[in-house]
Amino acid sequence: MGTELYNFISKLYPICRSITGEGTRETLRLIQKHIPLEIHEVPTGTRVLDWEVPKEWNIRDAFIKNSKGEKIVDFKNLNLHVLNYSTPVHDFINLETLKKHLYSIPEHPEWVPYRTSYYAEKWGFCISHKQLLELTEDTYEVFIDSSLTKGSLTYGELVIAGETDDEVLLSTHICHPSLCNDNLSGIAVNTFLAKELSRSDTKYTYRFVFIPATIGAITWLSQNKDQLSHIKYGLVTSLLGIDSLFTYKRSRTGNSSIDRIAERVLKKNKLACNIIDFVPYGYDERQFCSPGFNLPVGNISRVPYSQYPEYHSSADNLNFISKKGLEDSFRIIKEIIFEIEHGKKYMNLFPKGEPQLGKRGLYDSIGGRNDSQQLQMALLWVLSYSDGDYTLSDIGDLSGIETDLLNEAIHLLLTKQLIKEI
Repeated sequence: MGTELYNFISKLYPICRSITGEGTRETLRLIQKHIPLEIHEVPTGTRVLDWEVPKEWNIRDAFIKNSKGEKIVDFKNLNLHVLNYSTPVHDFINLETLKKHLYSIPEHPEWVPYRTSYYAEKWGFCISHKQLLELTEDTYEVFIDSSLTKGSLTYGELVIAGETDDEVLLSTHICHPSLCNDNLSGIAVNTFLAKELSRSDTKYTYRFVFIPATIGAITWLSQNKDQLSHIKYGLVTSLLGIDSLFTYKRSRTGNSSIDRIAERVLKKNKLACNIIDFVPYGYDERQFCSPGFNLPVGNISRVPYSQYPEYHSSADNLNFISKKGLEDSFRIIKEIIFEIEHGKKYMNLFPKGEPQLGKRGLYDSIGGRNDSQQLQMALLWVLSYSDGDYTLSDIGDLSGIETDLLNEAIHLLLTKQLIKEI
């Protein structure tokens, strides 16, 4: 699987993606070769919550030439060289003017940064700091063959129907150009998870969305308000390509089912992991968890965004990620899905106050046992957390009671029709 994921990323790597445009469509078409993805187009100017779908950006070529006609910066060699969403330009300028339109990373002088200008119309180039320092007084030809026009925002979606209408949402952002960890890794992992799930019979319905960051999530939420009540679990997947510790960022509530399951899977695997609370910054979990939606969506990644030097730079390339890192990420998310699928939940049929156990013979049935007090506590724990949200594993984690004893308590409560499985 690590090899398959890596090879798919290698095909996606050269494409210049953005929040709109042909690069995004080309990416989605490549995903369609693996899964029956439905592609949606939302026109420029469409009101989406408090935002508006922007103009569509496309780019064909860009370069900087010196007075000898030599290309010293070439978009076709590395698409990060152009400020993403640059307006078109063709001009001859001096060094002082050129430097006003250049971006570099002084602390990593060999790397080219990834920079964007989605909502402020400007043009620019990204170069290594080493090259910036080597520029001499000269007349430079700057050329960006791009367009900003009315078009649409494009996103992909696949719904894999399960036995129930309850949904698991898996979302990943598709707007970054030649950056492998951020986020070709998320695209690849979600594509192959969807491919595997589409061949399986599942209890839950799985909804995979491949969207531009921020504006894509906001657009999807605006377009799918009627579907949101079905979402019981959600994961935003990002930064999954390197062989390092895992990071799980909790949902806004901090104790939703997906939070408990993800943390349990990571700890069960004895992986070096970092569990962090929700903060309203990061990737699209902050849109899904915004107060008006408050969906049970967490984020799983390796080292979080901006916390590794290669983040948003040309160093996030095919040499930076690893097949092992990709395969381990795929396996862990697959285990989380397994727990979602097989975690049994129960509903207390007498939820108002504690039901009288004595008159149902439950206390008599455990008289004389050495572990009678433990079984009594197991009964009470199961009753207290049979609200349709907590699984047997959750109750075990909370109570510290062994699974066999909890299973016995559940059997007794089911027999006496005090709870039901949902």
